[in-house]
Amino acid sequence: MESTFVLVQMESVADPAENLKKAEYYCEQAAGKYHPDFIVFPETFMTEVIGGEIASRNAWSQTLDGPFVTGMRELAKRFGVWMAFGMKETVEDPEDHRVYNSVVMLNSDGEIVEVYHKTHLYDAFGYKESDEFKAGDAFFEPVDTPFGKVGLFVCYEVRFPEVARYQRSKGADIILMPTAWVKGDLKSLHFNTLITARAIENTVYMLACDQYSKTRMGESVAVDPMGVTISCAGEGEKIIPVYIDSERIEEVRKKLPAYKDRRPALYTI
Repeated sequence: MESTFVLVQMESVADPAENLKKAEYYCEQAAGKYHPDFIVFPETFMTEVIGGEIASRNAWSQTLDGPFVTGMRELAKRFGVWMAFGMKETVEDPEDHRVYNSVVMLNSDGEIVEVYHKTHLYDAFGYKESDEFKAGDAFFEPVDTPFGKVGLFVCYEVRFPEVARYQRSKGADIILMPTAWVKGDLKSLHFNTLITARAIENTVYMLACDQYSKTRMGESVAVDPMGVTISCAGEGEKIIPVYIDSERIEEVRKKLPAYKDRRPALYTI
């Protein structure tokens, strides 16, 4: 079975309403060019503010029944596509100034299928994401879709093999990685190496959708279960089609049964 995913590499601004307009534009472009089954947007795509006080950045957060998610649900239903997108989700705790770094997955009827709160926060390379975000306490549970079982994690979590392994252990065939990967020395090398490694060691498709801006790298990429790059982007805002062949997954797993050949009784983590 073949299906079409589209990665939307774009720059987000502070105002969610403006990003919702951009989402509509890119959905129209994707529908006209590629007739996608599934559209993926970047991490924290709902609102992105660089610099300033944390309180002012987090003031843009919304709840799941807010206007942004409602608007995205309408787009998914209108275009008849599944979606995954990042947002800043309000934490209902008046004593906690942080928000969740969330990814929402919608089906083609515009229904919320699952909401994931990023568990491993980017306290690295001189930045402390945990000052701004509250960590989730559970991994994403892969979702049965018409295109295969879809898993998900966010950005920095690609550096933790256990996160991707959990997705595979729960049956994932395709893993989505919404991200807002920051530019920097060797960051492109790390990005592509880690994504490829997670694809090969779990024999899954890895689809990484990145933001692009003065501080965000872009370079969204899709890698097949054998580690072959099948679609990629460089700089700039653009939509990237990814063609998924479910037969390729089974073909690779027969040739490379690494997951099946594990000996968990020997491993200590």
